[in-house]
Amino acid sequence: MKIHRTTVGARLSHLAASAVVATLAAIWAIPVHAQLVSHPRGGSAGGWRVIGTTEAGFQADHDGILVRGPFDDFRRIKFKVTGAPLNLRRLVVTYENGAPDKIDVRHNIAEGGESRQIDLAGSGKRRIRRIDFWYDTKGLLKGRAHVTVLGMK
Repeated sequence: MKIHRTTVGARLSHLAASAVVATLAAIWAIPVHAQLVSHPRGGSAGGWRVIGTTEAGFQADHDGILVRGPFDDFRRIKFKVTGAPLNLRRLVVTYENGAPDKIDVRHNIAEGGESRQIDLAGSGKRRIRRIDFWYDTKGLLKGRAHVTVLGMK
């Protein structure tokens, strides 16, 4: 049986093209993990101020906000959601010394709503370096949820 080089070459080209398409599909399917850098502003104790804002889409399930001082010592945080509802599942606040504070939230936040106030360990004496949160968006057709993280001194 005689094999033609053009047939073998065509098969290899087809396999290579299929591999490229499969790789691109796999990369597209990986959840996007947004990471924002925030520089909170100062203000009076007891007032809420914006730590950071991100956009939660149906393809991602995790976002992180890097918090840079000097105004990064909060007692409480909460989440405000606009644009679409959001199911906030878990939260990890990492402090300046590297210690993580893992918080199970499990809170459905309606569009235009807010999460409960979440007390942080150390009562404002520990500087926040990073806030990571995991979520599910509620409704593919409703668009993206705009998530604002607020902190209280």
